[in-house]
Amino acid sequence: MKAVTKKPTVRIAVVESDPLRFIGLKSLFDSERDLELIASSLAELGPRHDIDLVLLGSRAGHNLFDVMAGLKAARPDLRIIVTGNGADDETILKALAAGAKGYVDEAATPAEFIQAIRIVNQGSVWAPRRVLSIFIERVTSSPGRIFPAGRVTFTDREKEVLELLVVGRSNKEIGAVLGIEERTVKAHVAKLMRKVGVQNRIALSVHAITHSLVTSSR
Repeated sequence: MKAVTKKPTVRIAVVESDPLRFIGLKSLFDSERDLELIASSLAELGPRHDIDLVLLGSRAGHNLFDVMAGLKAARPDLRIIVTGNGADDETILKALAAGAKGYVDEAATPAEFIQAIRIVNQGSVWAPRRVLSIFIERVTSSPGRIFPAGRVTFTDREKEVLELLVVGRSNKEIGAVLGIEERTVKAHVAKLMRKVGVQNRIALSVHAITHSLVTSSR
């Protein structure tokens, strides 16, 4: 009998949440065997290195951006999703600029919540499309940062890498799909960022979406 490969568990800390909200969130993930929800305070989260992703409520009794700065200082690789109730575009934009990898409204469906978790865990970004558009427009209009829109050309391979990057695939997954080494994927991504004029994968993905550089984006 062929052994079943078990997906690695993704540990998600829900920070400073009230008990009822945590129970509600936990029920969303009951059918997702590879997602484990853990209630945590900020103090408890600091020394833990087994947490992959954090759900951070924007209405907690702390300054959201101070909390994010503290978490990122302790764990630069930590992926943070901000959750809130009807946050305005400016709040979401500030959260992304401060290092959040996503924003999910608490009114989102369970399927959207889980998709957001998976997309962010894979290294991409999750936020309303209108907010991503505003985000990239502001990046492009900042002094000394002008994308050479319309003058950038990509090889067929670079286009393939970009398509997979935008839908949240990791370097390893992109390499598996295209039949190339992970280090080769990293080289392609680095070259794409140089060509477009951005400093990270999120800005590259957002730019590709908003400038229609990919044929599909889910």
